[in-house]
Amino acid sequence: MATAHNEARIEDIASTVIMPGDPLRSKFIAETFLQDYTLVNNVRGVQGYTGTYNGKRVTVMATGMGNPAMGIYSYELFKFYNVDKIIRVGSIGSMREDVKVKDVVIADRVYTNTNYNNFYINNGGEGYILGSSDLVDQAKDIAERLGMPYHVGSTLCSDTFYTDEDEVSKSRTNNLLGVEMEGAALYLNAERLGKQALVICTVSNNIITGEETSSAERQTAFTDMMKVALELA
Repeated sequence: MATAHNEARIEDIASTVIMPGDPLRSKFIAETFLQDYTLVNNVRGVQGYTGTYNGKRVTVMATGMGNPAMGIYSYELFKFYNVDKIIRVGSIGSMREDVKVKDVVIADRVYTNTNYNNFYINNGGEGYILGSSDLVDQAKDIAERLGMPYHVGSTLCSDTFYTDEDEVSKSRTNNLLGVEMEGAALYLNAERLGKQALVICTVSNNIITGEETSSAERQTAFTDMMKVALELA
């Protein structure tokens, strides 16, 4: 079986999928961490690989940027490929001084006013959407065991990268750790379809302090979150 966005057969996709936004990050994860991996999807250059990690079968597949793209790929994987668990690994802009560049952020819930809500309810709505609590607990334990700097809490999921909205004030008011652009659609799809989902991000920049990482670092250096995600597979 294939969809408009995925040429893989059902048996090509594992029950757990790790989903970075960047196709090159998908390739990096496969080449760095998976054994006996094969390319199972390359429609629109959205690379998906299936292999094994510590003996467990896992698929790594990109999403592109934003809630609409995440919404398409995660829905198809959950609905048509019998995927049980999707873990997003991506970058996040910190909204707090103590959430530092290259720290790992585990999103137990996302705060959003995304229009993707209209897929489920009329006129959207602003509020929180929950991740899978057992995955949050497991991810925290893994981060502790691996000794990496991490934070667990609520994040902001925005539809806009360039915006006139004061997202810093909104984040401070709601005690949000940072802002990313794909978590809401993933959590909404998981909630509706009775699946498991978790957003794990690495801080790529601190909006408060102005500290930044390079595009090359964002593609290949954020390995802590990848290790946590793969341990959850």
